[in-house]
Amino acid sequence: MNELTKRILTSILLISLLISMFFYSYIFIVISIIFGVIIWVELNHLFIKIFKSKYLKTFISLLALIYIFYVFWLSIVSFFSDDTKIILLYSTLICIVSDLGGFIFGKILKGKKLTKISPNKTISGVFGAFIFSIILLILFNSIEDINLIRYIILTLAVSSTSQLGDIFISYIKRKAKVKNTSNILPGHGGLLDRLDGIIFGIPLGLNLALII
Repeated sequence: MNELTKRILTSILLISLLISMFFYSYIFIVISIIFGVIIWVELNHLFIKIFKSKYLKTFISLLALIYIFYVFWLSIVSFFSDDTKIILLYSTLICIVSDLGGFIFGKILKGKKLTKISPNKTISGVFGAFIFSIILLILFNSIEDINLIRYIILTLAVSSTSQLGDIFISYIKRKAKVKNTSNILPGHGGLLDRLDGIIFGIPLGLNLALII
């Protein structure tokens, strides 16, 4: 099974899981907690490899724990509010399709590398991420009565943040000299490898929606 097929299957699995989570609140809460713990453990594993100072490791690990707790606490709170639940769903979907679009365009069109931090990231991949996000926006607009200008801003901002989050985690992995954050997902690496953009895109989307 090639990498593209794995990415597509992973995206389908994430979207299916996301839909089931939005229909059943207890599934959403349980999975959010499990995902939060796993992601923090994976981040902590990277920090152990990067930082030599015990105190610095503890400090960075604590900051990561606070941030991860904030992301998933914000997601859970937003889930139980009719005003923000749709933003939570939309922001998550934007992150997923941005990752998929970036990967597909990068693999097919290739082209100039975006940054040395993550050699697999290409400029064509960035355009692919935005194109897939716009397609989602068009589909979303066709089935939901939304403020189009608001959602255009939200779409571009969340997609950009998701891509930057992906690059940031790639930088941390590069510093730790590891390819994957763990082997919890056979053939895919760690949970953080698949959700790196989401943990940055969701809080941005939810907070941005409050001011636009």
